[in-house]
This record gives sequence, structure tokens and C-alpha cells, in this order.
Amino acid sequence: MNRPEITYLEGIRQGLLHVMREHPEVVLFGEDVGPFGGAFKMTLGFQEEFGERRVFDTPIAESAMIGAAIGMASQGLKPIVELQFADFGTTAIHQLLNNAGTFRYRNNRSLPMTIRAPCGGGFGGGPFHSEELEAMFCMMPGIKVVYPAFPSDARSLIVSSVLDANPVVFLENKYLYRHVKELAGPRIAPLPLGVARVCRPGTDAVVLTYGAMVHEAIRAAEKIEQEAEYSVMVVDMRTLKPYDTDTIIAATAAANRVLVVHEGCRTCGFGAELAALVAEQAFHLLDAPVRRLTAPDCPVPFAPELERAFRPDAEAIESALLELIEY
Repeated sequence: MNRPEITYLEGIRQGLLHVMREHPEVVLFGEDVGPFGGAFKMTLGFQEEFGERRVFDTPIAESAMIGAAIGMASQGLKPIVELQFADFGTTAIHQLLNNAGTFRYRNNRSLPMTIRAPCGGGFGGGPFHSEELEAMFCMMPGIKVVYPAFPSDARSLIVSSVLDANPVVFLENKYLYRHVKELAGPRIAPLPLGVARVCRPGTDAVVLTYGAMVHEAIRAAEKIEQEAEYSVMVVDMRTLKPYDTDTIIAATAAANRVLVVHEGCRTCGFGAELAALVAEQAFHLLDAPVRRLTAPDCPVPFAPELERAFRPDAEAIESALLELIEY
């Protein structure tokens, strides 16, 4: 079977094309997603294939975009909103938190809408185009949060997100768009939300992570195995809300030492949730305290050398793992 190599961006693009071709009730809109194809050319050619009624541009008004999606979803459509950058979703917190998130609770009706949100650093975008806001989205009741790391997972999970009966924030790491490639067959099958992926087995420690940090963690684990002969498991969360409690506990039981890594800031970051879960439900399995490796509590720097220091990388993960294993 021919299995071409696809990028992370192409994986998401294929998933979007698939779900729009199979489900005429799906519409896609956002800033410059029509003839221009979006800021990252994700939707180039979509308007030509699906027409202006299903793929269209909007003003620079995120609150209005998400508000419109809520109305569409409540009337039988399955809207996909593209935020140019996740950072700008902060202007629509009221729509997400109070309107979309509470809709099912208030009305006992589904609200199938997906918000695509490019996020993360690694390209010199600075504080307005590089933020990791997954923890903010995760604390909103009624909102699901998906954050894939691999092209094939991204392709399948965007389909699952669009078809889900609830509002979903679908986070896309911009650095991964064209930096990560994977062999993928032609068949696109939805993946269930809330199921993690064990990317690498191991018995000396486990890294719980997601997004771009999955690939940094894999590189660190491979280097540690070669140089220090330690075996490190890497778990890609894939879905942050709901997250896969069973896989986390099983991984803790297998490795007995847990390192949580994410690109977002430390205080109240999503890693704190994972660390609390392990402490509450798997403390008896630990041979060392749960450790977190995150970005510091400061805005994302513009300067390349400062951004490199700001974001965790394979070298920092390797150092944290060695300290944890040798605790």
C-alpha cells in the first residue's frame, strides 16, 4: 500500500477536507481563510471546492466569529472557526466560557462546533503570536480541548472534533506545521477523544506531555537510552480535556517516576493538573516526587536566543530526567 509522507499541516488539511466532503452541514470560516487560504495556507483551495456559502472570510472580530458559530451549531450546522492565532481567542472568552460552554447545561442540546487555534512558539513570533493557552481553555466547563502532536493523529482528531456533539478547541502547534512528517495511509478514521498515545515504552521514568514537546521528549529519551542506558516512556496526551486517566496511572505504575513537560507557563499550567492527578491517585506508585518542566512565568520573548531559553527542549528534558531518575 502506498503510504505517502505528510506534514502536520497536511494531516490537518486532509482531515478538514474529509469531514467537509462527507458532511455538507460543516462550514468553515475565519480571517482570510477563503481565497488567501488562511495565514498558514491550511485552507487554500477550500472555497473553490466548497463554495462561498461553506468557506468564507470574516472581519477581525473573534468574539463575533465564535458567537456566530454558536448560533450555527444550535441550528444544525457544524461550524469550524479558524483563529489566526490562539492568542486572539482571549477576545472571545465570554462567548466560549459563558455561552458555548454552558449551552448544553442550559438547553440539554448539543452544540457541535470546533475552534481551530494555532499556538506555540519556536519561530520568533513574540508574545502576541506564540502563547500556549491550553490551561485557560481546559478550565472552561463544557469545552473539550484537543492537542495532537503527530500528523496522523491530527488528521483523525480534527474529524472527531468536528463530529463531536460539544464545543471543541483544537490546538495546532505552529512549529510542527512543517517540521514534523509521518507516513500515513489514505484511510482517515476518527480517533476517540480522551485517549492518550504511548509513543515510547520505558521503565525508569515516564514523560507526560503534548504538542511540540512530545518530539523533544522522544529525542531526550533516545539520547538517555544511548548514553546512560535508562529506559524512558513518553506519553502523548493528545486530548487534554477529557484526558486519559487510565493511561497516566498505568504509565506511573510501569515507570514509578513522572516528569510532566509543557511549553506553556508554569503557574497554573496544565502540567499542574497532571501532577495533581498522579499525586492523588498514584502516590503509592512513586519512587520520586512528580517533577514539572515548563516555560517560565513570563511573556514569550521575541529574540531567538531568549525564546530558545524560554521553551523547554530535548536538552532540558534530558537533564530533568537524569535528576529525576537519580533522585
